[in-house]
Amino acid sequence: MNRKAVPVLVALGLILIIIAGFFGTRIIERYIPTNQKADMTELLGVKDDEVALYLNEELQEEKGIFVEGQTYLPIDWVNRTLNERFYWDTNEKLLVYALPDSIVYADHSTVGSTGKPLIWVDKDAVYLSAGLVANYTDIRVAAYDSAQNKRVFINNTWDALNKAVVKSDSNIRVKGGVKSPIVTWSAKGSHVTVLESMKRWDKVRTEDGFVGYVEHRRLGERTSEALKSTFEAPVYKNITMDDPVNLAWHQLTSLDGNASFDSLIANTKGVNVISPTWYELTDNEGNFKSLADAGYVKKAHDKGLKVWALINNFSKDVNTEILLSKTSTRRKLIESLMAEAKKYGYDGINLDFEGIKEEAGVHYIQFIRELSISCRKDGLVLSVDNYVPMAGNRFYNRKEQGIVADYVIIMGYDEHYAGGDAGSVASIGYVENGVKDTLLEVPKEKVVLAIPLYTRIWTEDESGKTTSSSIGIAKAKDWVTENKVELSWLEESGQYYGELKSADGMKKLWLEEERSIELKMNVIKQYDLAGVACWKLGFEPADLWDIIKLDKK
Repeated sequence: MNRKAVPVLVALGLILIIIAGFFGTRIIERYIPTNQKADMTELLGVKDDEVALYLNEELQEEKGIFVEGQTYLPIDWVNRTLNERFYWDTNEKLLVYALPDSIVYADHSTVGSTGKPLIWVDKDAVYLSAGLVANYTDIRVAAYDSAQNKRVFINNTWDALNKAVVKSDSNIRVKGGVKSPIVTWSAKGSHVTVLESMKRWDKVRTEDGFVGYVEHRRLGERTSEALKSTFEAPVYKNITMDDPVNLAWHQLTSLDGNASFDSLIANTKGVNVISPTWYELTDNEGNFKSLADAGYVKKAHDKGLKVWALINNFSKDVNTEILLSKTSTRRKLIESLMAEAKKYGYDGINLDFEGIKEEAGVHYIQFIRELSISCRKDGLVLSVDNYVPMAGNRFYNRKEQGIVADYVIIMGYDEHYAGGDAGSVASIGYVENGVKDTLLEVPKEKVVLAIPLYTRIWTEDESGKTTSSSIGIAKAKDWVTENKVELSWLEESGQYYGELKSADGMKKLWLEEERSIELKMNVIKQYDLAGVACWKLGFEPADLWDIIKLDKK
């Protein structure tokens, strides 16, 4: 060998050794498992007496607290994810829970069977003991609150668990991969619940309450463990009429208005419920003015009609949020309504609370829950009027109404209203979509569609300003005839349309009449709803009732 070549070969050898060492180190770094322990405080996001919350094995942003030797859950989180019926009265510092036939009250001094508080109030935050929540909610609770890193697992699903045996001592890691920090370890022969199975790694929950990832190859035999809930859900018994509801609202503004009952009802056919607008809230203390009349009820009963007295919140002196956010005020209002019902002998209460803001929604629903209890005890039908479902009125919580109330009424009108753009009061698409959207939350046996016996005449002046006036069907048809307005049928809206040039501007009318009303009645029949309601008596020609009336069962 050439001596000059030796240094070159040595140099090449050294280079190869360095390269091999470099890549070998990289391979070792990549494939040799790390023994680094996970920082559980950082992983769980808890400190001091905070408790990490898992819902169906998913770590939540919200935290519980550990005080008085037990775990408490934030009420806002409980309401949003587990059970919305825990109602906290911020004014009177009172927890209220409405059952079908009773109301449970608790404050900061109320203790459970363990002698420990059921509620913990920390500054502006309110917490419920995990045991209290479990008593009224269909959940499983596993608390690991004696550990340094406190955590509680809550499950509200009852699907079978996928269990597996650990074949050999195994590390449970934060993520899938040998370089991920170690959460805990599971001994050979222990069991884990497999939450998600992948090609090389499985997400598991260990017997001692940790969630992480283990290599798929380290898990052995898998079995399915069936679960069965022992929770007894509350049963809401509702009052249902034997025949479809055919309700007519009777608007009154004075006691003398009760005398118009005979003439107005004589114009109808098939009506079996009349709802006089007798009550209007007058302040934020639960007081109301009454136009109730015992003679009216007797005449209605003599004609075979049920009477559902209406109460509204239309007074400018009423702030619904303030009124209903106090438990004592709700109780006073409910007791007063029950006393009125006993005094006058009517058959039901119709709630017509409109224009409430989202902040009032939770209080309004609590009022309905509590009122339903008293109505159920006294045999009164509770019906609730609702807008057509829209994104902006979801807080009316039709789903909960559909559980606790007897009937949920869709006000299938005011698609276009005073102060807005000109258009139909109740096009057929608007009405049908309102029905379909309501049925996503409320069973059809409880849904009543309210239809308009009125329309609007719109006027657009030269400046483009639009005004309107409400007019009953009978008078609207007279207006069309008197002004020789030419009507054309609009298939899309399911109504006749007409317009008239006048000195005030262009007048426009989307007419409600027999044909348009029949389309709405067909929607009721198509979706097999509980009935129809009509706003209002006196707006309609007599022959319209031949179309509105529903056949008895």
